Amino acid sequence: MRQSHLAVLNFMPAIEITNLRKQYNGLVAVDSLNLKINEGEIFGLLGPNGAGKTTTLMMLTTLIKPTSGTAAINGFDIVKNPSEVRKSIGMVFQDPSSDEILTGYENLKLHGMLYGMDGKLREKRIEEILKLVNLEDRKNDFVKKYSGGMRRRLELGRGLIHHPKILFLDEPTLGLDPQARENIWQYVEKLTKEEKITIIITTHYMEEAEKLCDRLAIIDKGKIVALGSPKELKEVIGGDIVTLKIRNPNINGLENLNFIKKIEIKGDILSLVVMNANINLPRILKIAGEVESVEVKSGTLEEVFLKYTGREIKENASGGRWSEKVIQYKSKK
Repeated sequence: MRQSHLAVLNFMPAIEITNLRKQYNGLVAVDSLNLKINEGEIFGLLGPNGAGKTTTLMMLTTLIKPTSGTAAINGFDIVKNPSEVRKSIGMVFQDPSSDEILTGYENLKLHGMLYGMDGKLREKRIEEILKLVNLEDRKNDFVKKYSGGMRRRLELGRGLIHHPKILFLDEPTLGLDPQARENIWQYVEKLTKEEKITIIITTHYMEEAEKLCDRLAIIDKGKIVALGSPKELKEVIGGDIVTLKIRNPNINGLENLNFIKKIEIKGDILSLVVMNANINLPRILKIAGEVESVEVKSGTLEEVFLKYTGREIKENASGGRWSEKVIQYKSKK
């Protein structure tokens, strides 16, 4: 998990959201969000597709208007002062948005021109950005020749060209291979340190949320269902996760053990939330049934997500498209 740097910051809200709501033809995409995000924070919005993450970002970046409610970005109202909001922010979209028939340098120059940057300042800033995202040697190559990771790094740099106070990253590593994803994480951490900005990330990669975020909100069906640091959220599980591959499980016997807090059954897999599993595992194995294998791990963000939403999210073989699976926990009385 990322080492938080927030202790040295003044807790001024970079973003303050008040009763923010978006409705499309009777469908509520974002449902009365209230949230404060601190200056200098890496804040994550975690949830599956359709949870309302991207819609929230589009309202905060003035791309769509809220149905009701509002938000202040760097002190500017997203409805009343959209131009000032746009000057204060950078945005990296979920889908690639750099121009393939331009070079990396030309993409950055064009973006600087769109923001009305002075020529000398723009050239200086382009040089800084290329160094920051490690593309100095490829600046004159056409973007269509870039790898997915290089293109993502260019888009991160483009979002920073005008020195924004706040950078929005919508699924910044979607579709990247594990090595490229890890590289992007390193660059995001570098940005907060060197650029001293607030970063808002939407993601449904649990590892990404835990690695990068000082705090995160789990969003489901347009609502924030949990909020806190990754450590704080994992503590709500209240125990270790014991997973057994088992035949003929003795559910009644397990329910009588007071150190087992929750029981989940899925085929021949039995998952338990257990207090002090290192001490109590022998008693579980003694009465559980015909155990073929056992795994013990501490609480995870996946378990937190499951607890609050009743669903898990898994990446399918196509890479980048996600499916949801409903799971029911059997809670002890």
